[in-house]
Amino acid sequence: MLRIYNTLTRRKMKFVPANDKEAKMYACGPTVYFYAHIGNLRTYVSEDVIRRTFIHRKYSVTFVMNITDVGHLVGDGDVGEDKVASSARTQHKTAKEIADFYTKIFTDDCNALNVMAPDIEPKATEHITDMINLIGILEQKGYTYSAENGLYYDTSKFKNYGELTGTNFKELNEQLKSGARVERVPGLRNITDFAVWRLSKPEQKEMIWETKWGKGFPGWHIECSTMSMKYLGNHFDLHFGGVDHIPIHHTNEIAQSDAAVGSRVVNYWMHMEFMVVDGTKMSKSLSNIYTMKDITEKGYDPLELRLLFISSHYRQLMNFTFDALDAASKSLSGIYSFLSRMADVTNVVENPDTADFKKKVGSIKKAFFKELDDDINTPNALARMHELIGEANARLASAKLNKKEARTVTRTMLEFDEVLGLNLAQHAKRKKTKLGKEVMTLIKEREDARTAKNFTKADEIRKILKEKHHVVLEDTNAGLRWHVE
Repeated sequence: MLRIYNTLTRRKMKFVPANDKEAKMYACGPTVYFYAHIGNLRTYVSEDVIRRTFIHRKYSVTFVMNITDVGHLVGDGDVGEDKVASSARTQHKTAKEIADFYTKIFTDDCNALNVMAPDIEPKATEHITDMINLIGILEQKGYTYSAENGLYYDTSKFKNYGELTGTNFKELNEQLKSGARVERVPGLRNITDFAVWRLSKPEQKEMIWETKWGKGFPGWHIECSTMSMKYLGNHFDLHFGGVDHIPIHHTNEIAQSDAAVGSRVVNYWMHMEFMVVDGTKMSKSLSNIYTMKDITEKGYDPLELRLLFISSHYRQLMNFTFDALDAASKSLSGIYSFLSRMADVTNVVENPDTADFKKKVGSIKKAFFKELDDDINTPNALARMHELIGEANARLASAKLNKKEARTVTRTMLEFDEVLGLNLAQHAKRKKTKLGKEVMTLIKEREDARTAKNFTKADEIRKILKEKHHVVLEDTNAGLRWHVE
């Protein structure tokens, strides 16, 4: 039974699809005005693991993630300049050039992290007519009014406003009494009211459309309501995003979507927690905001970053440090080496306890997926995977692991990876490399040194083999083993 934490109810719930064995998902995608930082990327990796879990459980998944290329203002309320327009002005480019450039970078980052591409990836600028139609429905139902700089949604008219935050309309307005929107948006009826259509300023020449409400552009929140329902229908299963979306963006999405349809649109809301760096909130002033480029230029593999991301639960505040990334790098290298050792097993002798070992592997596999069924608990699932590695290594060291058992272990690891997404298959299929004459001579010299109990020389040769030739030696009860890193 798959149970997930629903922000709307603030508890774990059994997942019950709207349609049998279908899972319709919508994720708030990037606003493409700058590079995504590692905190953003952690969210997309977490969503990817959730999606993969549903696919592994044989759900027919439709995953939609939008691209916001207009309408997201510098302030998450209805103040300031459009982020894409601001970036375009600063960099002396067109808004489309900025959006296209950063969309490509974002896609490249996701590919590097082995994040599956969305089934559908709509852009806001390509759905303006759909947004205008949805705004028209809200206007017809009496949810909108005109203010000085646009058409606004009257949050007092939606009875469940604020439900996602665990509060209500009155409480939210009390909390926001001193908010920026009170001071900077004239004509608001309520502090929590938000723009569904913003009027453009005379100097704005790009990303504006003519409507009966005036020339302008859509509000950020109406975009996700429009695109999610266009591709997933008026009732779908899961909506993803960061925890920062809860108080404003997703609260306003619910108000729009549910009001337009007349019933609840989304069943489950899942939110990814923040990341801090060295225990501190990411900030430009502290120079602790890292992008994928920053990580790879320091010599790290993106999949090492992915492993680090999934080593903490998606609802847990994550503290990024380079020490932690180093540990993830070492761990991933160990996993790859383990799969190479499994591929090298040639022993075909059946052992008396083969059935017991197979049963143990099956038990670990069951425990792995049980952890994922409990709100996608990746840290515990990884612990079960390392339990399997430990069991297989112990059996290998005692010369009991045979070829058939090694293949069973490898198949199980690859099934785990259908969810983890660490590209383990490329290492499981790697064939044993023939060593050159120089390396073979060094290995023989080391064995002679060990026989003569000259362990200092043996250790020196082991170091040379690893640093110069990338050959790692392992002394086991079954004899010397080696693999190439």
